[in-house]
Amino acid sequence: MRFPSKVTPYQDSILAKFPIVLNYLVEEEMKPKDLYKKVKNKVSDIGEFLEILDCLFALGKTEFNREGGTLRYVDRNSM
Repeated sequence: MRFPSKVTPYQDSILAKFPIVLNYLVEEEMKPKDLYKKVKNKVSDIGEFLEILDCLFALGKTEFNREGGTLRYVDRNSM
């Protein structure tokens, strides 16, 4: 996982890619493969994409709907 540091600038870290993924999920729920198709030219590889999803899930920004197999954005302010 690439976090910002002295050797990794923010724009090269996975944190800079959170908004890219979240912008798609704010609009609609998506299956992970469809989301990857939309962002694959903005992430370095599938591994980085999965790291981004892991972090967003751990931060409580996304949820996975097992029934539909979709990811969705979680807006904690609306609860």
